[in-house]
Amino acid sequence: MNEVIEAYTGISPQGNKSRVPAKLDKALTATGIILAIFMMGHMFFVSTILFGENAMYSVTKMFELNFIFDEGLPIVVSIFVGIITVIFITHAILGIRKFPTSYRTYLRIKEHSKMMKHTDTSMWMFQWISGFIMMFIATIHLYIMFTQPQNIGPYASSYRVVNQHMWLLYMVLLICVELHGSIGLYRAAMKWGWFDGKNPKETRKTMLKAKKVVSFFFLALGTITLLAYAKIGFDRIDLAPSKYHPNNSTQLINK
Repeated sequence: MNEVIEAYTGISPQGNKSRVPAKLDKALTATGIILAIFMMGHMFFVSTILFGENAMYSVTKMFELNFIFDEGLPIVVSIFVGIITVIFITHAILGIRKFPTSYRTYLRIKEHSKMMKHTDTSMWMFQWISGFIMMFIATIHLYIMFTQPQNIGPYASSYRVVNQHMWLLYMVLLICVELHGSIGLYRAAMKWGWFDGKNPKETRKTMLKAKKVVSFFFLALGTITLLAYAKIGFDRIDLAPSKYHPNNSTQLINK
């Protein structure tokens, strides 16, 4: 119990200031950066569908190490997803410390945000709200990828989007993840002063602009990518999910 009190208040049972909260904040930042970088890479990976089904298939097989094993090993993807899941859970547990402890506290923060009209405070509020949402919907996505790595591909992924009605979950996940990640990177840079330079105020303005560009880019890319999977899914809506293969002459049936 003493450790818990120390973690939340920064004061040890002896009344001394503790470094535990700062260490936990550093761990929160570290896990957040890892997840943000992963999500950027993940978005570029899934968006290969925009270059054609064969491009997406080739990248999928690469992650299955088909350059080492003939047909690739889907379990490799499961192991990687498992590692990301552990990091995600760790980040979520560390982030819970930042959540309002009661509805009354939330209302006070909300009123304070309205009164101050402070951009960073508003972004912080969105961050913990989106983080709370992701604790549920991101877990569903990670579980599917962990247990069904063999169903990642142009056809199987499109089938999941349309026939299994996952498009709504993915749309909400896209908004939460991309904004949460870009805001997190911006706030981490501001908090730890990585790029302050000689004029922190100008740096903040520049970083805020960069954050907006990153958010817009990945939201646009994610939306276009989801529409591409939906198109393939609708074109094959009456067909059972099948394995895509570049040598298959009946790759796509258009209606």
